Amino acid sequence: MTTPAPWTFLTNHTHVLLCLQQHPGDTLREVATRVGITERAVQRIVRDLEDAGVLTRERQGRRNTYHLQPSTPLRHPLEAHHTVGELLDLLR
Repeated sequence: MTTPAPWTFLTNHTHVLLCLQQHPGDTLREVATRVGITERAVQRIVRDLEDAGVLTRERQGRRNTYHLQPSTPLRHPLEAHHTVGELLDLLR
């Protein structure tokens, strides 16, 4: 068995976004486990995504549900003509 490369094509921001798209009611701890990073890192990423308008959080009882905003443009100038929804569709 070979050791995986120390990098991936997608960022942790993208990994978190994919997890929340597939499981919008997951806790951040569950997302952290799926992505393989700390819960604290997921909290920072979710805050970044909220600040950028990529997702919103809705409180439901003691849990949060996350809603993606698929029409949000990607942030880098090379991809700015594409949206978050297009990226997620590609990866689905």
